[in-house]
Amino acid sequence: MISVATWNINSVRLRIDQVKRYLAEHAPDILCLQEIKCQEHQFPAEALAEAGYEHQVVCGQKGYHGVATVSRVPIREYSRHDWQDNGEARHVGVEVIGRDMLVENVYVPAGGDVPDREVNAKFGQKLDFLERMTRWADTVEKPTLIVGDFNIAPLESDVWSHKQLLKVVSHTPLEVETLQRFKDAHGWTDIGREHIRDPERYYSWWSYRSPDWRKNDRGRRLDHMWASPELARQASAHRVLEEARSWEKPSDHVPLVTEFDI
Repeated sequence: MISVATWNINSVRLRIDQVKRYLAEHAPDILCLQEIKCQEHQFPAEALAEAGYEHQVVCGQKGYHGVATVSRVPIREYSRHDWQDNGEARHVGVEVIGRDMLVENVYVPAGGDVPDREVNAKFGQKLDFLERMTRWADTVEKPTLIVGDFNIAPLESDVWSHKQLLKVVSHTPLEVETLQRFKDAHGWTDIGREHIRDPERYYSWWSYRSPDWRKNDRGRRLDHMWASPELARQASAHRVLEEARSWEKPSDHVPLVTEFDI
């Protein structure tokens, strides 16, 4: 068995204690982090190595974005794609040594506030990012797991109010359709929804603006773990750690983890 987790940590240096707590209490074999918000030389490599995660691949930049994959099993960098086409650090892929498995770690742009590329360039960049990902998906040949913050909640049960969020970036029909084209390009399996079936409530993000996130529960499922068909058949368990949203100085996202019999 091998377990892979994903977590938008919203600054790994600010929340290194939360990361270490998660690793100590839940011990995934591989942890994919998004929005690390640091350059590669600033990444808390030593602290994570001391926690048992000495294998590390980091794609960072100053102050914004950034992804990192850390592991207690051997990994090596496999790819870096600039799907934003502007140099931002939003993807890194690794090969799990000794296992027939690639893990692609991605941070899709949020897309700004207005769901119209004519008045909001960020929204257009998000759609273009997904289209480049889709062209890449057509070329995938090896058993692959793609994880991360997709910044899209595609299903009605992925948001606290489908009706109220239809015109809100992350749940608009155009974003959902664009993400579906990516899914269809390789026949990805949405691992989370294989184990937490629609229409069951399934969230991974709650805004900091909500004073009582648990009581109000205005969540969205922005984080995903999707597997290529052959790998999806080996997924044996999937969990969401909602309690991490209540930890001291929490990220607004919580970790997901999938176990594979591989």
